[in-house]
Amino acid sequence: MSNLKITEIKAFVPSKDFELSKQFYKDLGFTMASEGGGIAYFHFGDVSFLLQDFCAEAFAENFMMHILVEDVNAWWQQVHESGVLEKYGVKVTALEDQAWRMRDFCLYDPSGVLWRIGQNID
Repeated sequence: MSNLKITEIKAFVPSKDFELSKQFYKDLGFTMASEGGGIAYFHFGDVSFLLQDFCAEAFAENFMMHILVEDVNAWWQQVHESGVLEKYGVKVTALEDQAWRMRDFCLYDPSGVLWRIGQNID
């Protein structure tokens, strides 16, 4: 019997300015665990992604990541307290209850990548 167990899946997130984007994610609270060859490995606990020193602008502006969290209010507060909105001039939306039973908000990174951060609600 073959072992088809998957241990991890990560997206390659584009960046227009690699140094700026690396600092943005660090300021947001992610840990940069390694870097090399134009790729930086970021994680927050068990959740991770790869930031790449490459960007096709149309791709970046249509790229979306989703993070499912336990406390979306705490994350919304973290975004505001981290200082990334002022420092990087990025946009964040208000918290909103969605029809698909999720409370979430959107955060755009310096390259235009949209991060939807939410929690399930009953």
